[in-house]
Amino acid sequence: MFFILKTVLSGLLIALVSTIARRYPTLGALVASLPLISVFGMIWLWQETHDPVKMEAHVSATFFYVIPSLPMFLLIPWMMRQNIPFWTALLIGCAVTVVLYLATMWLGRRAGYAL
Repeated sequence: MFFILKTVLSGLLIALVSTIARRYPTLGALVASLPLISVFGMIWLWQETHDPVKMEAHVSATFFYVIPSLPMFLLIPWMMRQNIPFWTALLIGCAVTVVLYLATMWLGRRAGYAL
């Protein structure tokens, strides 16, 4: 039952963002940029585990994974301004993000973080 609640609330958040963005792109972007998914994830993790060690690891790793995801939000619009189709720009943006995630994991391990 808890899984269904998490699924419904998370889906509603995505639907809300896309609905707002259709009429007000900037406001939709603001709502999408809020760390609501991260906050929901923390709430769900805490409800399921009450484990401060897991929560600390989750929140710390989230911080480090947000950083390599940011360039995608500049790369996709730039590519679209270069007349690259949306789906191609999205695919390339996601691929670059995966490479940056892998680099972050590698650098994190070298710096002593378990990412």
